[in-house]
Amino acid sequence: MLAIDGVDLAARENPYRLLRDKAGHAVEFLLNDKPTIEGARKVLWRPLRSESSLIYLGWVESRRALVNKLSGGRIGYMHIPDMGPEGIAEFGKWYYGQIRKEGLIIDDRGNGGGNVSQIILERLRRTLLGTEYARNSEYTGTYPQAVFTGPMACLLNEDSASDGDIFPWMFKNAKLGPTIGKRSWGGVTGITSHGPLIDGGSCNVPEFGHADANGQWAVEGHGVDPDIVVENDPKSILEGRDPQLERAVQEVLAAMQSKKAALPPRPPAPVKTK
Repeated sequence: MLAIDGVDLAARENPYRLLRDKAGHAVEFLLNDKPTIEGARKVLWRPLRSESSLIYLGWVESRRALVNKLSGGRIGYMHIPDMGPEGIAEFGKWYYGQIRKEGLIIDDRGNGGGNVSQIILERLRRTLLGTEYARNSEYTGTYPQAVFTGPMACLLNEDSASDGDIFPWMFKNAKLGPTIGKRSWGGVTGITSHGPLIDGGSCNVPEFGHADANGQWAVEGHGVDPDIVVENDPKSILEGRDPQLERAVQEVLAAMQSKKAALPPRPPAPVKTK
């Protein structure tokens, strides 16, 4: 890097000074593979305001790489950070591209809640009712569309909150697969704002409780107990391991022995001339 916005990067120049307050604005960099102006090229780039999204993406990719390694590429993985716009976007980003995997792990750990868990569960609960084929293609379509046919598991932990509590609770009730990790946060009573206060504050009132199908209050104040309790202890984390995810891979691999995700083969073309 030879210059930033036309300012030469001399030995005593701090490049971070030249990037101060530049987040969100196009910045011109002068770059070369050697420390000379000759042959250098100019590149425009818009710096991010925060590295948090890159750190998060790096973490998700490392989890996906671990699942891919442990399962030989047979199991898909996705993390849902919340049940709001970011969460539904992450689901759409990762689910459909992995729908023909043999198994699937849905990671709800650290989910901050929201209100889209019903949408995600509706997709995961779809069952295969039929297949479809085009005349000039061997691709197998499904009815309904976007049906995942293999075994699943759901990860949760102490930071799975609100609608992030409700998701593993309903995942268990729907019998989609085992829930693995630690008991969730336990706060699912919804609130609404009743307007601003005279001092500039606000008042949020708890108004929406959740009960199970038998009419008994559930989750609030306790959380969701996982089917399989696994703790990510500090020693394992410092060693770069993820015991909860490792156990989920083991459970899904075992379930894949009896529940096959492969779609049925295409039937012979019908004969309409007889």
